[in-house]
Amino acid sequence: MVLTNEIDATQPTVSPSDFDLQAFLRAGKAEVEAALDRSLPMAYPEKIYESMRYSLLAGGKRLRPLLCLATCEMMGGTREAAMPTACALEMVHTMSLIHDDLPAMDDDDYRRGRLTNHKVYGDDVAILAGDGLLAYAFEYIAKETQGVSADRLLDVVQCLGHAVGAAGLVGGQIVDLESEGKTDVPIETLNFIHNHKTAALLEACVVSGGTLAGASDDDAARLTRYARNIGLAFQIIDDILDITASSEELGKTAGKDVAAQKTTYPSLLGLEESKRRATALIEEAKAELEPYGQRADSLKAIADFIGSRNH
Repeated sequence: MVLTNEIDATQPTVSPSDFDLQAFLRAGKAEVEAALDRSLPMAYPEKIYESMRYSLLAGGKRLRPLLCLATCEMMGGTREAAMPTACALEMVHTMSLIHDDLPAMDDDDYRRGRLTNHKVYGDDVAILAGDGLLAYAFEYIAKETQGVSADRLLDVVQCLGHAVGAAGLVGGQIVDLESEGKTDVPIETLNFIHNHKTAALLEACVVSGGTLAGASDDDAARLTRYARNIGLAFQIIDDILDITASSEELGKTAGKDVAAQKTTYPSLLGLEESKRRATALIEEAKAELEPYGQRADSLKAIADFIGSRNH
């Protein structure tokens, strides 16, 4: 696997068939940005809404909402039906970033190229902003989703709650914190951390998109395997970039994992083996989508994008 500075959408190793990945990402990101802006208008008390919007509208790739939208469309649903859930997923992801950056966690000063939420608003407001986004995410799904049956909507809410709680993101984070500074962390523990801290929410993005469109149990199983593979690959690439990329490229402080004495895939396996594993996971993910033909082009392209990103 080669980490390039630019994603070349003309290369077949990045975009399946004639799918225009760059156009898809640009158009999808613009649509999601507009929806996120509408989803959270300013209100009283202004400071908490300002803090929530500061991080929610701070940019980024918007891969999580795009995964939800693309999966829903692949399974025969509509972007309109999936957009509230897509926005809610980004709210939950933003919450995790705000809390992850706090001094009690990773203690980072920069995120997406600008000051982290607590550096602007203080630890107290940042904690509340994350809490507010998490609660509002569930409210937004229930209030704004149109044209989806109540049982499907309930499944989506359950899926998201599972992904973000102690069985998912929170569980991965606690094991990550407990493992800092240890020199004997086994690969099984590292897999647990990444499968829960990172992959669980990516899985929720994909599976919820399928659920909104009425995916069958067999489809849901394929979507789950696809999502778990890209989720683990995503984190392996993150581990690699923490070593190989600059702070400017990352939009956050480089070398944090080494400084915090965190166990990472490169520290256990080396850079080359870590790259090989990420590449294998991406290929396994795309193989799960073969039954869907060209309808899966967007999800295959996103998988390749994850495997070749440089920030």
